Amino acid sequence: MNLSTIVRISICSVFIIAAYSGCSDDTTGLEPAPFTTDPVVFDDDFGSSVDYQAFAGSDFNAISIDNATRYEGSASIRIVVPDAGSYAGGAFTTNELRNLTGYDALTFWAKASKSIELDVAGLGNDNTGTSKYTAEWHDIEMDTNWSKYIIPIPLPGKLDAEGGLFFFAEAAEGLEGHDIWVDEIKFEDLEDGVITNPRPEMTSQAYSSFVGGEIDVTGTYTTFSVNGSDQVIEHMPGYFSFISSADSIAVGDGEDIDIVGPGTASITAKLGEIDVTGTLTLNVFDAPQVPAPTPAENDSNVISIFSNSYDDITVDTWSAVWDMADVSDFKLSGDDIKAYTNLLYAGVEFTGDLIDATDMEYFHIDIWVPDGVTAFKIKLVDFGEDGAYLGAPDSERQLTFDSSSTPALITGDWFSLDIPIEDFMNGPNGLFAR
Repeated sequence: MNLSTIVRISICSVFIIAAYSGCSDDTTGLEPAPFTTDPVVFDDDFGSSVDYQAFAGSDFNAISIDNATRYEGSASIRIVVPDAGSYAGGAFTTNELRNLTGYDALTFWAKASKSIELDVAGLGNDNTGTSKYTAEWHDIEMDTNWSKYIIPIPLPGKLDAEGGLFFFAEAAEGLEGHDIWVDEIKFEDLEDGVITNPRPEMTSQAYSSFVGGEIDVTGTYTTFSVNGSDQVIEHMPGYFSFISSADSIAVGDGEDIDIVGPGTASITAKLGEIDVTGTLTLNVFDAPQVPAPTPAENDSNVISIFSNSYDDITVDTWSAVWDMADVSDFKLSGDDIKAYTNLLYAGVEFTGDLIDATDMEYFHIDIWVPDGVTAFKIKLVDFGEDGAYLGAPDSERQLTFDSSSTPALITGDWFSLDIPIEDFMNGPNGLFAR
C-alpha cells in the first residue's frame, strides 16, 4: 500500500532511508506591451531574438548554417550527429516571449544523410527547467529527401507567452553518426482538415499525497490525425484542466490540482472542451500542523544532512534513481520539510560528500507519518575504509520501528529518534551485516 511519509531530518550520521514579460511603466498607466506573434524560428537565418542552447551532455558544436544544402532560400541548419557515445540536441529559445495562440502547429522541412528515426522534436522547451507546455513527437521517420513535418500544438491557447520555440535530440543509429538538415522552422495555422480528431489521454494511476502537497502528473499525451495518419504527441499535463470528484479533498484549479483535505478523490481532465481518457485516484493524508521540534544540540557536535538549524553537507539526491518514492519540498511556518509520497522505499545518496561519523554517537531524525502506517525502517550504509560502495569492507543494517519497538512508532505527530550508532551495529533488531 502506498502511503505518504513526511520527513524532517537533522542528522548526525551517514544513512539511507529505506525511508520574463511585456513592459509597462506603472507611473504612466500604460498597458503591458503585447508579445510578438512572429512565427519564424529559422528561415535563412535564425528568427528575431532566437538563440540555440545545446542540451547538457550533447555535442555543443553539432549545428551550423549550411549555405550549400537547403530546402528553399539561401541556407538551412545542418546538424552533425556524432558517433555513438554522444548525441546532438538543444533548444531554440527566445528571451522576447511570443504569443503563439493563433497557430495550431509547429512545422519544419528536413532530410537526413541516410534513413533514420529522429529521436525527438518538439516545442515549448525553453531550456530553463521550468517549462509548462512542452510537447514532443518521438521516432520521426526521415530519409534523404526533403519532407515537411508537422507537430500539432495540443491547445494553442496556452502559448500566450512562450519562450521555447523548437527543440530536438538525436543520437547515432548504430555506431556511426549522420547528418540532418532542417529548414523553414515556423509556427503555422494550417488549413482545415490537416490536423483533426484530437484524442487526449492520461495514464490512469493512483497517487498518494498530503494536505498542501502537489501532484506531479505523468503520462499525458494526445493522438492527432495529421493528413489522415495518427500521430502521438507526448506533452506536459499543463495543457489539461483537471476536475475533482471531491472538492473537499482536491480541487481542480485549471491546470493545477490543489490538495486541500484528507480522503480519496478521483481526478478527470479536459483538453479544452474534449474529455481526456484516464482517471487519477488520489489518496490524501493529513499533514503536520506544526513544525518539527527545533534541535538544541551545539553545531560543533553535529554533521547535518537536512536542517534549518545547521549547515548541511551536500546531498546528491533525496530520491535515488533506483528507489520507489516521490519526494517534494514542503514548508511549514518557515521550516523546510522533505515530503515523501508513493513511498515503498527511498534512497538518500551523498556519495560525493561522504561523512566520517567515527566521532558521532547518535543518528537523529524527526519523522511524521500518518495514522495507518504500521512500520518505519531506517538503513545505515557504511562505505568502509575505501569510501566506495561495494568496496571493502562495506556494511549495512536496517532498524525497524513499529508498535512493539523501543521506542514505539508514533503516528499523526512528530516522532523524534535519537538512535545510538551502536544500535546499527549490534542492537535489539538483529546483528550488523557485513
